[in-house]
Amino acid sequence: MTSPLRIGLAGLGNVGAGVVRVLADNADIIARRAGRPIVVTAVSARDRNRDRGIDLGGFAWLDDAAELPARDDVDVVVELIGGSDGPALTLARRTLAAGKSLVTANKAMLAHHGLDLAAAAEAAGLALKYEAAVAGGIPVIKGLREGAAANRISRVHGLLNGTCNYILSRMEAERLDFGHVLAEAQAAGYAEADPSFDIDGIDTAHKLSILAALAFGARIDFAGVATQGIRALALADIDQAAALGFRIKLVGLAEVEDGALFQRVHPALVPLAHPLAATGGALNAVVAEGDFVGRLFFQGRGAGEGPTASAVVADLIDIARGNAGPAFGMPVDALAALPRADAAARAGRYYLRLIVADRPGVLAELTAALRDHGVSIESLIQRGGPAADTAMVVMVTHHAREADVLASLAQMAASPAVAGAPVMMHILDL
Repeated sequence: MTSPLRIGLAGLGNVGAGVVRVLADNADIIARRAGRPIVVTAVSARDRNRDRGIDLGGFAWLDDAAELPARDDVDVVVELIGGSDGPALTLARRTLAAGKSLVTANKAMLAHHGLDLAAAAEAAGLALKYEAAVAGGIPVIKGLREGAAANRISRVHGLLNGTCNYILSRMEAERLDFGHVLAEAQAAGYAEADPSFDIDGIDTAHKLSILAALAFGARIDFAGVATQGIRALALADIDQAAALGFRIKLVGLAEVEDGALFQRVHPALVPLAHPLAATGGALNAVVAEGDFVGRLFFQGRGAGEGPTASAVVADLIDIARGNAGPAFGMPVDALAALPRADAAARAGRYYLRLIVADRPGVLAELTAALRDHGVSIESLIQRGGPAADTAMVVMVTHHAREADVLASLAQMAASPAVAGAPVMMHILDL
């Protein structure tokens, strides 16, 4: 075997400690697969004294992660700090400027700065690897970039946030409300103390923008992802979706329509026969549709120490073998700057839920708003509302333009008979 590939590791949280553990426990098989040993030589983290359950005695410790690229005993830097800017971005730029390849699990940094980093890596003939940034241990990046490279991908969609999937799965299985499950998820470590990135869909949007660039050969457009989270969902929505033959999931969906890029993160009603509907708990799943390969389905653990560390080490094995290649499957200059698709012109079916005054004539008022904008109703359910003098009305529309459905909802929301904001969810008819 040739000389070892020497790693500088920044960030020793669960994933960083997991990388050290994987490289130590599976050193033999990793060396045989990589054609050379892969060893950590230097590390950096905020707390030198924290007990991480691993032996760090053989590694050089740096208080400033940005100094890792300058070391002669570091060939590749692994960035596990997190954050779109700040120390993580400084480290990434210095690593590539120093002529060293970079492995990262940082989806936020890639969503905001991925093209610049990819261009710098390309210009220097270096690798920029990020399998762990999307869907944890699921090899979806490699699958799209390499396995499906001969295909024109028309659509990619999936469940990209384990926290949201866990919350929605528990709400359904145990008939618990959103706030209760979120609090328990935070206590169990599934959700952060500030869960906004997860439950407001931002984390999913970061990952979706990366997948879209890779799948369609497009420039990353994170700002173009229409994003809606799961805060407004109620147990009643879970129940009504089930009664209609659906399961609610937070779905990230991207596709190219007439040369324009459509990207959206939204809670959606997924038919029970769709593979995403069967993906429960904290699992992630991604569906990609190619013109020759057909539908590809990736499912597995999307977060956690073991799966994410496994993905990081898989990237290191690629680098040890000499496999670099463009970060997004083609040179940055070849990535298309696609215009954004007009969401209002899209057609589909929609789930609408309103709380209204329980008195004669209100239902007619609601249906008239739909009629006025050319939207027809496929099904309608009326139940008792949260207060004695209210009713909950749930409607599923036939196919309609999104602009027309939104105009109908605006007309309904203006009525004094409607309490609070109406809830609208898309139905995943794929």
